Amino acid sequence: MVSGKGGTGKTTVAAALALALADEGRRTLLVEVEGRQGIAQLFETEALPYEERRIAVAPGGGEVYALAIDAEQALLDYLQMFYKLGGAGRALNKLGAIDFATTIAPGLRDVLLTGKACEAVRRRRKNGGFVYDAVVMDAPPTGRITRFLAVNDEVAGLARMGPIHKQAQSVMRVIKSSETAVHLVTLLEEMPVQETVDGVAELRGAGLPVGSVVVNMVRPALLDEDALAEAAADRDAVARALARAGLGGASRGARAGQLVGPLLEQAREHAARLELERAGRAEITGLGLPVPELPLLADGVDLAGLYTLAGELRKQWTTT
Repeated sequence: MVSGKGGTGKTTVAAALALALADEGRRTLLVEVEGRQGIAQLFETEALPYEERRIAVAPGGGEVYALAIDAEQALLDYLQMFYKLGGAGRALNKLGAIDFATTIAPGLRDVLLTGKACEAVRRRRKNGGFVYDAVVMDAPPTGRITRFLAVNDEVAGLARMGPIHKQAQSVMRVIKSSETAVHLVTLLEEMPVQETVDGVAELRGAGLPVGSVVVNMVRPALLDEDALAEAAADRDAVARALARAGLGGASRGARAGQLVGPLLEQAREHAARLELERAGRAEITGLGLPVPELPLLADGVDLAGLYTLAGELRKQWTTT
């Protein structure tokens, strides 16, 4: 399960992770639960229906399938599965009862979404093997991920017997199993880092499995420590270096002098950003989790970019 503060690129990381896990002939299911159709946009395909559809082929012949889980359709599945209300359930849907139930009870919506995902995890082929080698969920943001995953514990406590109780317990067994991990996505910025630290604490407090913290959109350091120190200490040296670079022809000295101030200001801003990133990275490292890093893609994230990020994830998780 992949979560993260809004704007950190959690959907992109979830998609890249699905591609990475589908390497070497494996089959992965990528699940969306927020109804944003972000997966379809990333893979440049039409909107995902409430059915599993192949959307990509990974290196080595692996396949990525995708599913956009709709709470109303999932409730109809539940009514049929537990109470054999196929026709009656569809009639309730036409009357708007299904939409009403999932709207007034957000906890019910989360039960349905996690339940449908866990059903895909447990599903087996006729030969006994699992249909999917891995299931990746583009999960809700960090601020509500713990509540989202723990809701079945509450349901199991409220419904102390019967099919709902058994279903909630089976979902929590999947969520809390050793084969499940919640990966949090962050940027090296103050607010995302703090929300990630708080999210890890909440997940651990609820007994939910935390996998790693993925640092996304990492920008390269343009100047090393020595270069930053030299630029800050010797304004005249910077001006002479600009002049030697051939700026301005006969008047290159004057023009170089005009550039010194803005360039030094940029260097100071770059140094300040590096210091903030260093502090954020130290906080994240202190959590004691694997911390893979993904680069900022200069041209944005398109389908080719997803494959690039998937390759980075494969490489880093293999070495760790």
